[in-house]
Amino acid sequence: MSLGASCEPGRQKRSLSSLLDGHLAKRPKQGDGQRLHEAAIQLLEQQQDLSGLFKEIGTTKSSNPDVSQDILAAPEASLLAFGLRRQAQQLAVPLATLSVKVVLERLMEISGSEEDKGREILSHSQRVQLRALLESSRDLLARGCLCPKLLWQEYRKYNKLPRLDVVFHLHFHQILKFQDLIKSDDGVTQWLVPQLKALCSWTPPQEDEESTHAQHKVLSGIVGLLVSIGFQSSSEPAAMEKCSSALDAMLFWLLDAADVTSTQTLAPSATSRWCQLLNILPCQLSASPDAIRGFFTHSLTQTLTYKPQLTVSDAVSLQNKWTFAKTTPLLTSLFHKLSVIFSVEHLLHHLQKVLESHEVNWKHVLCFLSTLMVYSPAARPALTELLSRLLTCAFEGYDLESLITAFLLARQGALQGPAIFPSYSHWFQESFGGASGFHATSKKSLVFLLKFLSDLVPFEPPQYLKVHILHPPYVPGKYRNLLMDYVSLAKTRLADLKESVEDMGLYGDVSTAGVAPLQVVQDVDKALSLFENTGRISATVMEASIFRRSYFLTRFLPTLLKPKVLPVKADTRMKFIAALRQAEKIPAAQYSAYVESCQRLRQQDGNAAFEDGRDHSPQVLKVQLQELIENVVDGHEGDMSAQLSRISHTLSSVFPALRDDGVEQEVIQLQCDAHEFSELHINVANTVLRGFCQCLLDASRVLSPNKQMTWASRLVSVLACNTRLLSCLLHRLWDLLHNLGSSLSGPHLLGLAAFVVHLHAAMPQSPLVGLVSRSPVPISEALSSALVCSTQSNMLFCVRFCVAAVCYGMCRGDSLTPQYQDLVPSSFCKKLQYLIPRLLPEARTPQSEEAEDTDRLGLWSDAKEISNDWKKTAWCLWRHPAFRQLQQAPECQLLLTEWLSNELQVERSKDALCDAERLEYQQWACLHFYLTRPENRGGCGGSMKSLFCHLVNGIMDQRCSDSREDHAISPRGSCTPDIICTLRQVVYDMELPARASHTGRPDVCDCLLELVSQRFSDSLSSTSARLGCEHTLTAWNRVLLALPSVSFIKMRTEEGSRHLDSTNLIQHVNQHQRMVCSPDGVLSFHLTSHFLRGVLHASARCGHAGEEFNKTWSHISRHCPLLLVSTAYWWERLSPAVTWLWRRLCDAETPPEELQIIASSQRWARSLMGGQLAQVPSAPALLLAASLYECQSTAQQGVHAALSTLQPDSCPQHREVLVFLLFLCVNGYVSAFLYPQDKCEQKALKLCTEVLVPLVDAADWLLIFQSKTAEQGAYQSVAMVMSQRCSQLMPWAFFSVLLEQSAELQHRAVRCPGFLSTAVSCYVGLLQLFLDGDTVGQRLGSQIDSCRILSGAKRFLLRAISQTYPSSTSFGLLMQLESQCLDLDPEVAAALSTHLDPHRLSPDMDFL
Repeated sequence: MSLGASCEPGRQKRSLSSLLDGHLAKRPKQGDGQRLHEAAIQLLEQQQDLSGLFKEIGTTKSSNPDVSQDILAAPEASLLAFGLRRQAQQLAVPLATLSVKVVLERLMEISGSEEDKGREILSHSQRVQLRALLESSRDLLARGCLCPKLLWQEYRKYNKLPRLDVVFHLHFHQILKFQDLIKSDDGVTQWLVPQLKALCSWTPPQEDEESTHAQHKVLSGIVGLLVSIGFQSSSEPAAMEKCSSALDAMLFWLLDAADVTSTQTLAPSATSRWCQLLNILPCQLSASPDAIRGFFTHSLTQTLTYKPQLTVSDAVSLQNKWTFAKTTPLLTSLFHKLSVIFSVEHLLHHLQKVLESHEVNWKHVLCFLSTLMVYSPAARPALTELLSRLLTCAFEGYDLESLITAFLLARQGALQGPAIFPSYSHWFQESFGGASGFHATSKKSLVFLLKFLSDLVPFEPPQYLKVHILHPPYVPGKYRNLLMDYVSLAKTRLADLKESVEDMGLYGDVSTAGVAPLQVVQDVDKALSLFENTGRISATVMEASIFRRSYFLTRFLPTLLKPKVLPVKADTRMKFIAALRQAEKIPAAQYSAYVESCQRLRQQDGNAAFEDGRDHSPQVLKVQLQELIENVVDGHEGDMSAQLSRISHTLSSVFPALRDDGVEQEVIQLQCDAHEFSELHINVANTVLRGFCQCLLDASRVLSPNKQMTWASRLVSVLACNTRLLSCLLHRLWDLLHNLGSSLSGPHLLGLAAFVVHLHAAMPQSPLVGLVSRSPVPISEALSSALVCSTQSNMLFCVRFCVAAVCYGMCRGDSLTPQYQDLVPSSFCKKLQYLIPRLLPEARTPQSEEAEDTDRLGLWSDAKEISNDWKKTAWCLWRHPAFRQLQQAPECQLLLTEWLSNELQVERSKDALCDAERLEYQQWACLHFYLTRPENRGGCGGSMKSLFCHLVNGIMDQRCSDSREDHAISPRGSCTPDIICTLRQVVYDMELPARASHTGRPDVCDCLLELVSQRFSDSLSSTSARLGCEHTLTAWNRVLLALPSVSFIKMRTEEGSRHLDSTNLIQHVNQHQRMVCSPDGVLSFHLTSHFLRGVLHASARCGHAGEEFNKTWSHISRHCPLLLVSTAYWWERLSPAVTWLWRRLCDAETPPEELQIIASSQRWARSLMGGQLAQVPSAPALLLAASLYECQSTAQQGVHAALSTLQPDSCPQHREVLVFLLFLCVNGYVSAFLYPQDKCEQKALKLCTEVLVPLVDAADWLLIFQSKTAEQGAYQSVAMVMSQRCSQLMPWAFFSVLLEQSAELQHRAVRCPGFLSTAVSCYVGLLQLFLDGDTVGQRLGSQIDSCRILSGAKRFLLRAISQTYPSSTSFGLLMQLESQCLDLDPEVAAALSTHLDPHRLSPDMDFL
């Protein structure tokens, strides 16, 4: 192109842009740039429009983004410079002035367009044009054609409030440095602060994301520059002052707004947008770290000292309103952002310096402390240390400022809740409650403290006055009057506030405001908990009933006696009420009203629930939990801590009860079938559990459990601090796990499993849980008991839940602690050791020691798929080295006893295994796994005897527990038959070595009888001991009958021949079986048959079977009369089977002689009952009497025919038989009384009368009523037939039988030798029976009028004394009888004493 060509008159003029476009469309050649430059100069000389040129340059750059800037830069810069110089020369003005004018015109044209109205940020097109203008201006500045200072001066003339984005771009493009602007502009703060506020207040259109980004960039850039200049040590003082003033003005704007902002939500307002800038400030490159720290420190100081209008007294009064949850979120957010780069120690040190050197805004100071406590877990020990320093300083120099500061800070920390800082009452007791307190060094220190507390009284909230009264500071005795003066003043103040001292609770933290109406509920709950643990009324309740009687009668008792439907079985509350009534602490009228109200409720079948929360609390909690989820997913730990504090505040409004301080750990009573929580409480519990599950799942999508924040543990800690909330959660968890497990989805299962793991980890700060009929246990163990394994569905849910919990605990512990076992509940580990081998046969094979993948984090990935394939997840966990290592821990090892307990609870009809699979599994577990497992790991160490003992004990424990439970599985429905089958195999294996070696079998017999003997109580005097004995023996007898009968007869070898030893069997029957016979004095048919067959089987293994049986049975007849009587009683049913068994064992037609004697005794008794005279067999008298007693029940003529044949006077054998028969009849009468049946008692009494008539003149019949066995002579065996209950009732039977006789028979009885001593002994025994309050005595009193029994016995005894000749009784015996009656019945003792002196006798004396 040539100049002439470009100026031909026939052609249209071309603009510079079109010229450039045409040039750039061609391939650049060498020399094109120079030719283009020359042509542009010629064109510029013709056009002379510099403003249009600036505009055209911007348009060119914006419309040609792909044009190389290197190609454009040189021509444009030189052209603009050339044009400006040429025009300046023509106009005779300075070049700088003309350049500023042209640039400013273009700048105003860009920023002053119509679309800019209402916008604080330039639009996209404006920003592009401005960028082009500033780049050109920068080139002019580089060529010396532009003066920045002049440009700013001219710009300020046109704009009183310069645009911040323009200022930022001027600095960013290095046209005008912000530092220079600050120095040159004296009024910078006058326009900078309003523009900052305006830019913060402006909200870009929702769809304009680019403007939002530009706004954020400008604000962050300006703030960074202000901080860099204002707090950089190298800056000029004037500039530092201007920047600092601007930042302070923005801070004060924010603080003013914080006073009116809602405390519920943090809206994206102007002030919050400014506050958010502090987040990115530490990342700004324009400000050094020292400048940022200086700015944050300065801002924190300014905040704490802003508008110090509140006095200390105001702070004391209003402090309860300044907790974190009640503080403006904008203010807490500001404090958090100002604190984030400092350590807690530095912040508290700075706070202390500010308090010492400035007048402060107490609201800001205390809110700052709350924020610090909530966001930083390390703040608790740091604050404790600061308080200690303040108190030390206060009492060393009697510094009142330090003391009030310590009290305010301690109270503020306590207001955040026990999960963050101890309660105020706890801190006050720790600091001043003992002789080592800060004030206990001298009287002056004590006076200093008490004067300080007295000065606070007019301003103190009532809860703190109550703390000082209930937990007063330690005061030596001689200064007690000083404390009483303060207490009197505090009580007067409470009275003025209408806060009665009597309304203060008995337990708990009274420093917590707002829960006074529910404090009494906490007191009742605590009193019940202590009563259940100790069995006694606590001293606090007893003292309150005396010294705080008004509170006790008007608050405590009405809450305790709140009417409800009383359960059939007395619960803890009913027992506690009964104890208070017995202690005469409940007025009779109040108790009667309570009983009547409960009865009315039972009739109405209604039970009102107590609604103690606001209806909208679940919705608020749901929103807060959703915000917590967002904080956790985003990784904002500080925001998460703040949200947890708000959640805690919301929960405390629904569950106001707090953890008690100064008392022992509480116990939560888990009532599995109770519905004691309102619908509101259940909804809140569901919301909490749902929120936890959702938070866990959302967080796990982003990070594995070990890399997540501590949100879960901290949330659970907040929940664990509220006992009532925790109780509601545990009841809900129990219901979900126990009743609704199969309906839970996979996400719910994972979430609840993780929740239980964190509850387990929080065990040190959590209360124990009391289950029905069990001692208190940790939370995880209590919830583990909800995971029953009785059916297939229960097993599948249990294994899925436990696998999820163990996997989560192991993965969560991967980074938190090397001891990951602490996060895995041992009870869940035991459940898996039971279920996985049971449901997965491949898990029964020993695992190789070669390490599989040791990464525990992969377990959580598998656990998330547990709903789809639980077997794969369980198998991976089972083979994992970490789980195998976990099983080595002593607390995680599944003991054989625990395995048995689980297995015996399985319902066979609903088992996951069929019968064959179950038997295979049980034999593997018993005979392979536990038999060879070392004893220190819960096994048997290779000992068959140990395995045998474990199996027997396990079966008996299960039977005993089933007998105490209402919904126990029947023995046939459980796996007991399968375990007994395994037990039989164990017994067989134990017998094999003994048979082969011919050394006898001491192991089986001795183990069996010694094992059961160890389970019996030595004393059966108490009802519980007797019932326990009955349950144990019932369970044992079922095991006994299932085992081979021969196992209970011991065999020994002497001189090559085998002999039987029945000593252990005799001892067992006499000591244990005798105590629980029903009816008394007779073993059951099955036991009798089992023992008899055992003797027969054992005899058959000896060389001379018949002789050995006769010898053994003869020994049993002499030393075990109960078995002898029982054999006679059941002989008619036993005879066929016994005879057939003997023939089969010994191939002999004739039974042994002892069996023949029993048979002949039965035949003799039947003959005698039929009126036929038969020869008396050569048999023991007790056997003959037992045969007669058994036959009389079926004889048509009764016992009359036999009695007419037997002559006790002429034949001693007959008399002995009749005495034993009378004993059996009396024993039957007592048994009929204990176990009433239709007319059975009257028949037994009639039978006693018939047998007594022929014996009444003989003294032998009195021997059966002697209490001492040594005095019974030939009838000592009766004591080994009677049970303890029957023996206790023999005195009653003595008088009951005699009082029903005719006067003649009574007179004959009195004349019988030794009658008086027997009568007196029985009367003393009868009195003792009633006085001791024994169950038998209570039963007597309930069935028969006790007064009638005692009065009748006494009249009969007095008459017998009067009818007895003094010469018939020795003086020593009478003295002994008198001493027995002296304490129990002086009247009878006086009658005996009078009877001792013959000279005082009168024929007319009659004691009737």
